[in-house]
Amino acid sequence: MNAKDLQARTSPPQRPRSPRVPVEFALEVEGTTSAGESFHVKAQAIKISRAGATIILDEEVAVGSVVKLTPPFGRKLEAQVNGVWMDEMDNSRRIGVKLLDTDGWFAE
Repeated sequence: MNAKDLQARTSPPQRPRSPRVPVEFALEVEGTTSAGESFHVKAQAIKISRAGATIILDEEVAVGSVVKLTPPFGRKLEAQVNGVWMDEMDNSRRIGVKLLDTDGWFAE
């Protein structure tokens, strides 16, 4: 066993910087599709953290895209897409986003 193996066995697992909370609320998402077309759709947030979210939506969006989120509370927020996948359970398209405002969802 080398030092790397020992460290892997004794290191605690990586955790998100802020906990993800399961939620269910509608929001609007504006941005540009992978094909370069503008869109404005209704979507649903299913998990949020202070700095991001997992969102179900029906548009193809590329990783790295900047989108605008309009939740039912507060104000519009800009976010960068950092993950895109299809959920195997319900075949829905999901995106992971990182909020670009340092105060996240709770900024005034």
